[in-house]
Amino acid sequence: MLTSLALIFLVGLAMAAICQKLRLPRIIGMLITGIVLGPHVLNLLSTSILSISSELRQMALIIILLKAGLSLNLSDLKKVGRPAIMMSCIPATFEILAYVLFAPYILGISRIEAAVMGAVLAAVSPAVVVPRMVQLMESKYGTGKSIPQLILAGASCDDIFVIVLFTTFSSMAQGGSAHLMDFVNIPISIVLGIALGAVVGYVLSLFFETAYAHKHCVRNSTKVIIVLGVSFMLMAIETWLKGIVSVSGLLAVVSMACVLKMKCVAFVSKRLSEKFGKLWIAAEVILFVLVGAAVDIRYTMTAGVAAIVMILVALMVRSLGVLLCLVRTQLTMKERLFCIIAYLPKATVQAAIGSVPLAMGLPCGKIVLSVAVLAILITAPLGALGMDMSYKKLLTKERENG
Repeated sequence: MLTSLALIFLVGLAMAAICQKLRLPRIIGMLITGIVLGPHVLNLLSTSILSISSELRQMALIIILLKAGLSLNLSDLKKVGRPAIMMSCIPATFEILAYVLFAPYILGISRIEAAVMGAVLAAVSPAVVVPRMVQLMESKYGTGKSIPQLILAGASCDDIFVIVLFTTFSSMAQGGSAHLMDFVNIPISIVLGIALGAVVGYVLSLFFETAYAHKHCVRNSTKVIIVLGVSFMLMAIETWLKGIVSVSGLLAVVSMACVLKMKCVAFVSKRLSEKFGKLWIAAEVILFVLVGAAVDIRYTMTAGVAAIVMILVALMVRSLGVLLCLVRTQLTMKERLFCIIAYLPKATVQAAIGSVPLAMGLPCGKIVLSVAVLAILITAPLGALGMDMSYKKLLTKERENG
């Protein structure tokens, strides 16, 4: 296992650096590393690490969601208001509908399998979007109309909405039929997830503040370990309560991070965010290399043309959803175009849950994973390069004295 971890980190980081030099997103290098080192090409990774890859990927997803929660300013969310709330669910809903309507004809799968595929593919990638929006806020591009805040807030919530839908659709696919309670459980899961996370976040902030007041200063590194441990426990609670009541563990994690940001001293929450950013460097490598390793590249190539057509059709329908969210806003057509580009990249969630249908034994598992990886390879560079090359032309730079 140590040899495998050495290969994952060293080759993954080397390939990421090469892609960065070529002005491509780093995750492409990591995915290629996983595909080449994985069991379907060179077979250099041990079975022991592949057998726990789903748990490792879930841990990586928790880290990026904590980072997103600690980066999200709720006052910015209130400032952009209705469009931000709509951006968190409407574009993803449009994309899922596109898969449900067109995937049975293009890819030859059933409607419920198309819904599972749509839920896997519909989330925008915080790994690609969040760092770029933070950079725009620092360089004051689009901040006059809170465009980076709008995209950051929407993208942070969008993932949670999609993951809840994915859980519902995948359980329906296993059972073979849809039940009303599956859809009733979506709002229940969202509300209970937010409430649980908010309570836990408040208790954690009280603990940190009380410790500080009694001169038992908890080091920021220790706080990171405590927050991670509590996050894993929130995910476990979701599993424990399965069949009794529906709770979104991942939404609880984000909610906890948001409350910590609000209740802790600004310096502390900033330091925590920075430390989770550093943890993400390692987690990102593990996440994307292992998802690459799970892909049978030969099967991906055979699904190629039809899958690419489906991805492009879904992106066009998704873009209509973004435009609908921006109706009756002050944004110009150029600024709306930037929002569409920013909502293209897929990576984090697709890498984390793309192989879940295959692990569940669903007949559509292989094609869902193949389309997920193709979507990452197409949309991550398309969205990342699109944002990097267009923001100066499409967004207005705010004056320093403004």
